[in-house]
Amino acid sequence: MMVNQFKRIQSEFQVSYRYEVFFTKHLFALENLVLQNFFRLQEPEGVKKKVLVVVDEGILVHQKHILESIHSYFETNVTSVQLVKTILTIPGGENSKNQSESWELVSSAISEYGIDRHSYVMAIGGGAFLDMVGFATAVSHRGIRLLRVPTTVLSQNDSGVGVKNSINYFGKKNFLGTFAPPIAVFNDSSFLVSLDERDWRSGIAEAVKVSLIKEESFFCWIESNVNSLVNRDMDVMEQLVYDCARLHMEHIRSGDPFEFGSSRPLDFGHWFAHKLEYLSNFSIRHGEAVAVGIALDSIYSFLCGDLKESEYLRILRLLLGLGFTLDFPILLEKGKENLEIALEEFREHLGGKLTLLMLNGIGKPKEVYHMDQSILMSAFETLVNFH
Repeated sequence: MMVNQFKRIQSEFQVSYRYEVFFTKHLFALENLVLQNFFRLQEPEGVKKKVLVVVDEGILVHQKHILESIHSYFETNVTSVQLVKTILTIPGGENSKNQSESWELVSSAISEYGIDRHSYVMAIGGGAFLDMVGFATAVSHRGIRLLRVPTTVLSQNDSGVGVKNSINYFGKKNFLGTFAPPIAVFNDSSFLVSLDERDWRSGIAEAVKVSLIKEESFFCWIESNVNSLVNRDMDVMEQLVYDCARLHMEHIRSGDPFEFGSSRPLDFGHWFAHKLEYLSNFSIRHGEAVAVGIALDSIYSFLCGDLKESEYLRILRLLLGLGFTLDFPILLEKGKENLEIALEEFREHLGGKLTLLMLNGIGKPKEVYHMDQSILMSAFETLVNFH
């Protein structure tokens, strides 16, 4: 009798990634040598690669001469790479992730100007804009060197320093995306000065989030600096951005950066936030939605007996003290009926069993794999009636 036979070849390998986040002011000022030194160390002498710069159009309103500054900087300071003559400008915001035309424009420019895998795309803009440009860069030629210059608090302390790129598709947030780390990130705090109040505040939500799951002392520091943050103290904001980015990158280095597992600790408070953004047609900013999600999950953790009453009250009072709104009208109109839908969509996005992070104390995360619907409904009612 013949015995069934088969052959198999197994492969296992590791890929090492390394990138740096630089903190500076006025990146394109001629006297600032951060970018010059970066390029000088990247390219061997005599080798000249191209750089395609893509700018969020919204920046031009407040920094009218930025395009001229970029051209001047590369002409004067950078000899090791060649700046593509045309700087591409595209409208930013969440709509840049909703419209396929945006990332197609980036891919088209990559093709038109001959940007190869060893050349660079430099994206300058907010978090959603960086997501879109990063996606186009990652799928063109199977990956081009990406340089990020985040221009909002939210992108400088969270999304811009991470490894993910994405666009929205099929009415679902981040449905298409890649895990593709940047070559480098340049956090220029001078961009933050022109942010409106909502965008200034929005990024602070991610700092509150990461403090709740990573470092109680950071949460206490935010509590003690509420007034300074509300009054737009730039030194305090620079410290908040630095510490939040530090904790974010420490997690990426030591955790599961490409999310092969079902757990996504850095998405604490996000499962409902993503849905809230869609329900509001993105009139609610990401950080504002995250603040609501943090509040909801903190109340749920309290009602489950894992978080002290004094702790959940500290969290909600901090969010309110920072100026966040926790009772958007859309919550009363459509929030309750979309709780289960939001959970299912998040489970699908995880790609497996539902795994959420809740709190077992400030700075003490706890994984849960099921949410009690009655407790969740009670948590929602507590949220919308909280004063």
